[in-house]
Amino acid sequence: SLSLHQCGLPREIAIELLQTFVIRGLIRQHVASNIGIAKSKIREKEPIVWEILQEVMQGHPVLLNRAPTLHRLGIQAFQPILVEGSAICLHPLVCKGFNADFDGDQMAVHVPLSLEAQAEARLLMFS
Repeated sequence: SLSLHQCGLPREIAIELLQTFVIRGLIRQHVASNIGIAKSKIREKEPIVWEILQEVMQGHPVLLNRAPTLHRLGIQAFQPILVEGSAICLHPLVCKGFNADFDGDQMAVHVPLSLEAQAEARLLMFS
């Protein structure tokens, strides 16, 4: 039950895309003292990793793109939500813009890094 501005990202994709931010969170919360220890906690999939990932995802919109991008709706911004499985989840009403028909379509996920890019993605998310 996703909203129009949300997409479901599988745990493995989300942790790969946002690993740098999760490492920073682990170090800031004194769960890890350095990058190596933080990476090992991520590899071991400790519960604290998923908690920090949830926090990180709240502040980072993502861009979904389905090639070929022929018009404005071929790339859209979403608020990511962690989901089980290995498939990206979308609200059925946004599928037409991507020309997605769930027959094995492939999509790219991009994470805007700068504050300006994140603000622009949030603006696009609700337009």
